[in-house]
Amino acid sequence: MSDPREIIVRAPAKLNLALSVGAPNADRMHPIASWMVTTDFADDLHLRRLDEGRDSLYAIIWAPDAPRTSLIDWPIQTDLAVRAHLELERHVGRKLPLRMKLEKRIPVGGGLGGGSSNAAAMLRGVNELFDLELDATTLAEIARKLGSDVPFLVRGGSAIVEGLGEQLEHHDQLPDMHAVLAFPSISCPTGPVYGKFDALRPDAALQTHRVRALAAMESLTHDAPFNDLAAAAIAAAPALEDEIAEVQEATARTVHVSGSGSTLFVLCAGRLEADLIAELVRTRAGLPAIAVTARGH
Repeated sequence: MSDPREIIVRAPAKLNLALSVGAPNADRMHPIASWMVTTDFADDLHLRRLDEGRDSLYAIIWAPDAPRTSLIDWPIQTDLAVRAHLELERHVGRKLPLRMKLEKRIPVGGGLGGGSSNAAAMLRGVNELFDLELDATTLAEIARKLGSDVPFLVRGGSAIVEGLGEQLEHHDQLPDMHAVLAFPSISCPTGPVYGKFDALRPDAALQTHRVRALAAMESLTHDAPFNDLAAAAIAAAPALEDEIAEVQEATARTVHVSGSGSTLFVLCAGRLEADLIAELVRTRAGLPAIAVTARGH
């Protein structure tokens, strides 16, 4: 019998199959238009409800099968999952004591929305664990305080995301998407990448029509995705260009950057092909790589 005081919540990685970025507004925030899809590659958020009056406990570790690890060296109170928990406590006006163990697989600074997905998973998990009965609209409002990707990741699936992440147009069905993710050791912090973007394209205009056209395609070709931040990611981490060339040579396919980088991906025709190409990336390009498919929560 399952323990109603303990749950495990999936925190899926997202891919930006299309990402257009506009010039910053007066608040130095960049509007986007993106087609985002969640995948079956995910972190696991273990939550256990504690007795009233207890202090919450937080721990973050790497899963044994994580393809690329790095130091977990940030203050625990700044972690997005912890911040999501504290934000929920503020919203309901009381303590929600719990024990969190976040088992990570999604690389830090990889452009896959790992931290944002952890925050979204915390919102969903605490809502269930404590029977808060907060509706999707309320969770999305709380999510907006935590980051531009978090509102999408509260529901996940497939969606057109616009504005500062608050404008969501969810699709009824997931695309038939298979891909290989490759993980360079390079990290691409979001701030420096956007700084390079501003220098490279100070008058950037959103291409919402191009994003929507891609999402409307019946079948995605390997060269169809695009990402306005790809050149900026390379400018911020020049070694990424060599990694892209290595993966392209190993796969004979167009290599794309996810989000602000550094994770690379190539699209495949099916799962069998994705498994074979992942092996090519591991053996010929020398990078950790996994096959993924589109998946909701």
